[in-house]
Amino acid sequence: MDRPMLAARVRRYVQWLVRQAVDIFAALTGFYYSKKYAMLTRRLGRPVAEQHPTSRGFVAIEIDGLSYDQLQHAIDEGHMPYLAGQLRRGRLLLSRWRCGLPSTTPAAQAGILFGNNHDIPGFRWYEKDSSLSVVCKLPAATKLLQDRVAGRQPGILRGGSSYFNMFDGDASLSLFTLSALNRQRLFASSRGLGFFFLFILNPLRTVKLLLLSVWDYASDVVQRISARLRGERRLPFQGIFPLLRVASNVLFGEIQTFAVLMDIYRGVPAIYTTYYGFDETAHHCGLDSGPTRHALSELDKRLRRIDRLRRARLSRDYDLLVLADHGQTASEPFSRRYGQTLGQFIRGCVGGGLILQEPAGDEQQSVFQAHYLIQELLGLESQVAEPVAIAARRIRELVTQRATISDEEPPLDLGRRSDVVVKNSGSLAHIYFNVSTARLQISEITALFPDLVVTLASHPGIWLVIGMEGEHVHLFSRDGTLTLQDGQIVSAEGANPLQCLPEPEHALRELATAAGYPHSGDLILLGRYDPESSTVVCFEDQWASHGGLGGPQDYPFMLHPPHLGWDLSQVCNARDMYAFFAQTYLQPAPDTAGDALEPVGSGVLDPTP
Repeated sequence: MDRPMLAARVRRYVQWLVRQAVDIFAALTGFYYSKKYAMLTRRLGRPVAEQHPTSRGFVAIEIDGLSYDQLQHAIDEGHMPYLAGQLRRGRLLLSRWRCGLPSTTPAAQAGILFGNNHDIPGFRWYEKDSSLSVVCKLPAATKLLQDRVAGRQPGILRGGSSYFNMFDGDASLSLFTLSALNRQRLFASSRGLGFFFLFILNPLRTVKLLLLSVWDYASDVVQRISARLRGERRLPFQGIFPLLRVASNVLFGEIQTFAVLMDIYRGVPAIYTTYYGFDETAHHCGLDSGPTRHALSELDKRLRRIDRLRRARLSRDYDLLVLADHGQTASEPFSRRYGQTLGQFIRGCVGGGLILQEPAGDEQQSVFQAHYLIQELLGLESQVAEPVAIAARRIRELVTQRATISDEEPPLDLGRRSDVVVKNSGSLAHIYFNVSTARLQISEITALFPDLVVTLASHPGIWLVIGMEGEHVHLFSRDGTLTLQDGQIVSAEGANPLQCLPEPEHALRELATAAGYPHSGDLILLGRYDPESSTVVCFEDQWASHGGLGGPQDYPFMLHPPHLGWDLSQVCNARDMYAFFAQTYLQPAPDTAGDALEPVGSGVLDPTP
């Protein structure tokens, strides 16, 4: 026998031995996992899920705030070796998609889970018609939002589990999901607190959590001291954030990982969970900091644990989906750069006595008042230089066209002229004037504060000022103005302020849609975006932010198996993602094909100041 033939035989024999070893290891691993999770399932009182042999399940892991660019950077730098290996072996494909405006978790998750994120204008907003202050980290507010967006079509988690999400996606089991926290069923049959206590009272797991928490907190102290010694302006952690980080990255991270592993064993058809540690850390520390890299490394380890059990196929075939809801863009707080918050700046503009105050009582503008206002605007035009004068001229034209207020509109309460509400969501802000419960038009705002829109548009920290006039959406900036109708430009003066974006036409459509939401602000502001440094001015105290437009915040990612054949290149908003999940995983089982989806009722939320 010649040498090449002998070498070929040896290779085939070695390959056979390797396959046998792998099969034996898989069998032993499967046996171990089966015994371990069977015991835990019995202690929990949770039955194995009903199986449909022809249907595949999915495990969706959402990493809050991780952009497509930042994920690629983390993989290239070696911070996420497990995901890098899955990509290298072709087990997962990496796709970029567009989350739309606002680039926030509530809008993105509502779109993904229900295919509907209408009238979610930010993370925070104000509803003038009911004096409702909405903050999406509160369970009651999130429950109200779910009642608004759900019911038109089934949630993608129907019959599945939701862990640590904002919305439950019609899941049968919801743990630490904001929209379900106030439901009685959360704590029934060991589904809530019983599940938590079973996990936390495990002695070995408790010791592990304590050691990880001490290590995480000690690392935080070292990083904070080092930053101060280096003289950094941004402090990595403030107030109680170190303790919150320990709870988020260690305790809750372990709980939700354990919950996902349990459900994979049980064969739950749809599992969706969100890890928030990276997002919170990046807000406080920035995208290029040690803590953010550490957060991604820990996430990679948890993904490896989940995927290892998924690939054991103990109950059913699962697809692993790893995605982000939005990205983050490096930012500098408005207050740090300009010495005051956005609200303080607007208060100074509104309360500066810049126009003549007419006696309250006559709620209709007289010809004299309109004439006076137009003359003031003409004077303002002559005081500012091009291209800012373009915005002043356009506002004057709008006021000239609308010299009176329609009798059909709610009267303006001029006694509340200075009652202004500012709601910030990263580099996005909604401004509300409480002189009326209805949304104010640009001409009405200018009648109250003639130079406010121009002053805002000319501020170096503000990129866009957006308002409505009838069916038209108006965009004002330092460089030029745009008038939109149905997402298309109908008139323009000066430079297009969106030309600095890679996809300006997409941004126009998203701005027009968001501006048309019933509860968007009378004015919508976007912080200044610098395309050269890929940074934005943020209206919150954050060093990486999202909510508006510009940079990586617009582009999250999706890791998915190649066999799905998903083409996400045409996804323009998170609600477009719903169709991919629904068409792949919401195929009705034979015995449930005739079931109808029960409509979800409207929620009630007490007004808060």
